[in-house]
Amino acid sequence: MSPLKPLRADARRNRDQLIGTARTVFAEVGTHAPLDEIARRAQIGNATLYRHFPTRDDLIVAVYAEEVAELCEVPETGDPLDGLFDWLEAFVRHVTEKGDLARSLEPSARRSGLHEQWHAAMSETVGRLVDRAQRAGVLRADVDPMDLLQIAAGMAAAEPARVRRMLHMVRRGVGTSRPDQ
Repeated sequence: MSPLKPLRADARRNRDQLIGTARTVFAEVGTHAPLDEIARRAQIGNATLYRHFPTRDDLIVAVYAEEVAELCEVPETGDPLDGLFDWLEAFVRHVTEKGDLARSLEPSARRSGLHEQWHAAMSETVGRLVDRAQRAGVLRADVDPMDLLQIAAGMAAAEPARVRRMLHMVRRGVGTSRPDQ
């Protein structure tokens, strides 16, 4: 579908239904789930699925792009340090639960470009959150957003029960001295 041509309301609903169903099916059985199964569960014809998503990669891209967009939609309200570390915890969960989705795309220049785009969106989000916390005086001025992102990405390999504890240790190391940290 051309990104310049807006979809009719019914076509938009069908596309959204297919993406939502694909998200569920991919989570249940992986990205190699039959596309016919996705169309059936979405109660939408196969031709409609292939009109919106001519290839499996097109559908995976649409699902993962929504996942990244949701991750990067961060309200900048409340305590800035809490907001930053809540987001880092969500990022670790995202890498743990959704990383295979992005890695399942066929190797190509397109995949490389998409990975760069998604990484840029996450980098921009953590950068905003770090800047906000630093301006509020609750995060050390020498903390680099990319360092936090790399640390959090490494935590994705840990047992889930350890992630919160590790994030708390990082928080204590990078926060300014406030008694409630």
